[in-house]
Amino acid sequence: MIASTETTRQEQLDADRAPDIAPDHGWQTVVWDDPVNLMSYVTYVFQQHFGFERAHAERLMMQVHEAGSAVVAEGPREAMELHVEAMHGYGLWATVRQAGAS
Repeated sequence: MIASTETTRQEQLDADRAPDIAPDHGWQTVVWDDPVNLMSYVTYVFQQHFGFERAHAERLMMQVHEAGSAVVAEGPREAMELHVEAMHGYGLWATVRQAGAS
């Protein structure tokens, strides 16, 4: 029994010392409503950049229009920052936030 208790203690010590390595997928690209871009253009951008089907792109566009914003992508922070940069290139207002943040 001493060996199993010692193993358990050692495993716990190793786990406590291990770096917290979690996949970096807790980020979102949020597109915000603006008074400039046409709804048809926003739909077009979502289709072109993200490859969304028209119906999905229209649903997201309507969420942006009616709720003020929509999460259009989730994943690693670096990828979300690239999406935001692309949205800015299309003239849309977009930001990155951690998933679960409001």
